[in-house]
This record gives sequence, structure tokens and C-alpha cells, in this order.
Amino acid sequence: MYGNVGIFAWTLCYIVVLLGLSFYGLHRYFIIYLYFRHRKQNLKPQNRFVELPVVTVQLPIYNERYVLERLLHAVSLIDYPKEKLQIQILDDSTDETRDIAVRESERLRQAGFDAVCLQRAGRLGFKAGALDVGLRQARGEFFLILDADFVPPPEILTETIHYFTDARVGMIQTRWQHLNRSYSWLTRAQAILLDGHLVLEQTARSSTGRFFNFNGTAGLWRKSCIQEAGGWQHDTLTEDLDLSYRAQLIGWRFVFLVDVVTPAELPVEMSAFKTQQHRWTKGSIQTCKKLLPRIWMSKLPLWIKAEATVHLTSNFTYLLLALLCVLLQPSPIGPFGIGGWLRVCLIDIPILAANTFAAAAFYLVAQRELYPQRWYRDIFFFPFVLALGIGISVNNARAVLEAVFNHRSAFNRTPKYGIEGKTRKAPAFSYSAFKAVLPFGELLFAVYFAHFVIAAVIAREYLSLPFLMLFEIGFTYVAFCSIGDRVRRWPEKLVPVR
Repeated sequence: MYGNVGIFAWTLCYIVVLLGLSFYGLHRYFIIYLYFRHRKQNLKPQNRFVELPVVTVQLPIYNERYVLERLLHAVSLIDYPKEKLQIQILDDSTDETRDIAVRESERLRQAGFDAVCLQRAGRLGFKAGALDVGLRQARGEFFLILDADFVPPPEILTETIHYFTDARVGMIQTRWQHLNRSYSWLTRAQAILLDGHLVLEQTARSSTGRFFNFNGTAGLWRKSCIQEAGGWQHDTLTEDLDLSYRAQLIGWRFVFLVDVVTPAELPVEMSAFKTQQHRWTKGSIQTCKKLLPRIWMSKLPLWIKAEATVHLTSNFTYLLLALLCVLLQPSPIGPFGIGGWLRVCLIDIPILAANTFAAAAFYLVAQRELYPQRWYRDIFFFPFVLALGIGISVNNARAVLEAVFNHRSAFNRTPKYGIEGKTRKAPAFSYSAFKAVLPFGELLFAVYFAHFVIAAVIAREYLSLPFLMLFEIGFTYVAFCSIGDRVRRWPEKLVPVR
């Protein structure tokens, strides 16, 4: 009796997890539908400023010695009147970046720019705290915010500022481009993952009046929008997402410009990539807990509330994916006698269509829209992209649980090295990323799925092999790359990154 109850409970959990994953998978199809329905909207500024407003360029940095000079050089080339431009270097660094920031700000002043280097004694509030300090001392009506690894094009302000002639517009987001997309398989996969979000999700939500978020950089804010929404707050790790939702909740309109691109550097180390993903995932769930009740208590239309809910809860899929890995053994389907072609038709094909096929379609569409002449070259690379998404599920599931149970952690920034294309400019990787024991857990999952792969081969269940291999490749790649990062750094004296 107790054995049957256990089997039933296990099977029920398995089905609930599959249904949850399938829901978010099917939502990708909905985003694709919205994108194609509204992608041809001709978005133009309502008017143009007769006299250009003052813009403050905010550059929040922390230990960025490899990329700061590149950033400031690009900022100095922005096509905008110098008298209308203020440059704020918001420097919380603890290494020689502080000296570089002071030296470069002086160089900018000698070139005729209104440039200031604001250096805090501590890191209260991390990036949000630095931006808040800058806001209080800014003379600009609008803010262009750029992370240290971005290289703004000269025309970034001339192509964006005039959208603020609409008094309802509070934020403008440009699309990220990737300086080192071709550096490695990891950066290539990251570029594809980000393109899906930036091209499809941001366009679909923006063009239909749904809530979408400032991506933390390469965007512009209206000062009064920030102030009316409650300012920069640091009770979540995604201050950008938090402020975005608070601003839209009080009626501000956001604009996403898919055709205005700002190049940036992708993390080149697995540990750095996982640090970034951990912060984004944890911060999104923190924001979900903070704002979702307020969203549902508002007078917003139901369809906006529903999309906001899916958006803010989407990272729970990593927790569901990690649970799926555990629930695969023992198999919950076997005890009920469902096997062979019946299982394939009732379980495998529907789940593949709702999840794996949805993810592949989502990212393929984004590549086709961005690179219509060569998108097909990435088709054979997509299994690796999907495998990478699976491989980081343990890392991100941990982030979800930390947010759910209110585990506090610092704002762990992502190391940058000034890498473009396949050329490594930095002499050595001397910034360490977030450390954890997770790589060994991921290695255990790799061994765990190797068992499934071998069992499937022995049982001649070849239809399940592609699905199982995605998990095996994903966990193996992430685990060995993470452990490799540690081994490579073991003899080095590292600069801690927090």
C-alpha cells in the first residue's frame, strides 16, 4: 500500500514538473506569435527637440582595469554637443582601476568634457547605490547608463534622445550586440541566448504595451521617471528590473529600439557566465516576490498582469528542470505499464514539442531575423545551446532557492577583460568570479545521466537518446569548464570580485 502511495506521489510530482515546463515552453510560441504580428511597426519619435537636452552619461564601474579606457574612449566619441553632455564615472573599485578612473576623467576634462569621477568609500547598495549617488549630483535631464564592458556607438544619443519628446516615455532600451561572439563555443551560445531575449521578448512586449525591463545598461532614463518610481533601490540584485516594473506600474511608457545596437563583451569563462546567470536569476525572483502582489492589486488589464506574471516567474523553470533531473530515477512511468510507442505518443512527443522544440524555434527565429543571409549555419550548433541551458540549471536553481528563502548575498559582478573577436587583450585572467561547490554537483549530474544514456543504449531505446544526451553534454561541459577555471587559477593570487 505504502509503495503504491509513494509511486503515485512520485508520478504526480513528475507530471506537475512536466506541465510546468511545458507551460513556459508554450509561452515561447506565444512570444514568437506576438513578435511576427507586430514586428513591422514603424517606430519613430513623435517630434524632435529644437534644443537638445542635457544628458548625463553614468558609468558604474568596479575593478574594470581591462575595459575602462575602451569605454571612456567610446563615450568621448559620442555625437552630442559637449556642453550638453556630462560624464559620471561612478567608481567603487578597490584596485588600480581607481587610478585609471581619476587619470581618464582628467583627460576628458582637458578635452573639454564635463567629466567627474565619483569614488565612494564603500559599496553600499552596490550598483544601485552608485547610480543613486550619481543621480543626486547629475545636471542632466536624461541619463545614458553604460556598464564597463559596453562600447557605445557615436550615434547612440542622436538615434534615441528624440523619443523623449513624448512626455510619457520614461526609458529607452537599445539592443545589445556582441563584440566577442566568435571567441568560443561558450560566447557563441551566450550570444544566441541573449539574441532570443533581446529580439523576440523585448520587441513582442514593447510593441504590444506589455511590461518589459531595462536591461541594466545601454539604455536611457528620464530623471523624473526614476524619481517618481521611487529611485534606485538595492533590496534585489536586479535593480534594473525592479525599477522598470515600478515605473511602468505608475504609468510610464518604455520603448525598445531593436535597430539601435550597442556592442558589448560576453563573459569568456564559465565561472563568470554562471556568476552573471546566478545574479540575474536570483534578482528576478526577488523582484517577483517584491512586486507581483502589487501588480495583481493594481488596475492594470488582465492581459498585462498575466504577461508580467509569466515574465517575473519564468526563472522558476530552472528549479523545475533540476527537479526533473531528480525525478527521472526511478522512472515514474514504468510502474503504470506505460512504455514503448504508447509512452512516445502520450509523453515524449508532446513534451518535446512544448519544451525542446519551442526553445529551438525561439532561438532560431531570432537568428533568422538578425542574420537572414547566414542564420542556417547555426542550426547544427543549437543542440549545444540547449545543452548549455540545461547545464546551468543547477546553478540557477540554487539562485531561485536563495531568493525564495531570503538568503542574502552580495552583488557579484561579472569579470571583463577587453576581449573582442578571438583576440585576448588582457595578459591573464586575474579577476575571480563567484565561487561555489556546485561544479562538483554538476559533475555528479553528468555521471547520473551517463547511467541513463548507457541504460537507453542497452535497452535499445534510441528515441530517448537525443533528449538524454542534451542533459549529459550540458552537465559535463558546464562541470568540466567550471572545474577547469578553478584549476587554472589555483596557483594565482587573485583579485576578488564582489
